Amino acid sequence: MSEMMFYERVVALNDQTHAGLKVRPATSFAYAAKTNSVPLLASEFFEAAREYPIVFARGDTGPVPAVLLGLRESENLYVDNAGKWDARYVPAFVRRYPFVPGKGAQGELLVCIDEASQCFDTEQGEALFANGKPSAQLAHAMKFLTEFHQAAASTELLGRRVQELGLLRQADSLAQLNDGSQFRLNGLNVVDEAKLRDLGRDTVQELFANGTLAVIYAHLMSLGNLGALVDRLSRRGVSNTGGKASGKP
Repeated sequence: MSEMMFYERVVALNDQTHAGLKVRPATSFAYAAKTNSVPLLASEFFEAAREYPIVFARGDTGPVPAVLLGLRESENLYVDNAGKWDARYVPAFVRRYPFVPGKGAQGELLVCIDEASQCFDTEQGEALFANGKPSAQLAHAMKFLTEFHQAAASTELLGRRVQELGLLRQADSLAQLNDGSQFRLNGLNVVDEAKLRDLGRDTVQELFANGTLAVIYAHLMSLGNLGALVDRLSRRGVSNTGGKASGKP
């Protein structure tokens, strides 16, 4: 999954180049309106499972947890025409915008921004720098990105362990909308409950002790939200009489 899926012009923040730059909160989630899934941190599973289907996508280093936001390419069913997010919980991947963590030449964490974002200008908002040093606003963003980066590393370990145990299976399914049209969901990877039940006692104890087992069950419970996602698509309306929907983030 792309780390920059709805970022247009990402650059490393610089105290000289961006000395006069100001930031104001995003007033719309329109920037995420064409994203049908986003990565999810392991620490978010319990909140996200109440509202979104959680699946596993292919990543560079292994399976990556993701929330499914739409059933068709370039469509987020949780963002309405006014740019409002129609759910109680917004994933951290979305909330971090217009900031994003990056890596320097030595692997160090960099604070990057989307220069194309309307959140930035030189006239309105909170200054990013004060006397050459990060302002309180920027310090808050830096803390959020650092915590996100650390949580992402832990989530990567979760994906690897689930893969090592051979727990994932591809789950293609057929979704029927209220008007009778059908969409096939392709590329959804989920935990196989039968394989989970076959795990040895020591492995189960390991997963229980480190919290992975609880996260897995939150994922399994979240799959019940697929029906609600189909209902969202039905309410929005489908322009054709059927087709394929990609569940691949």
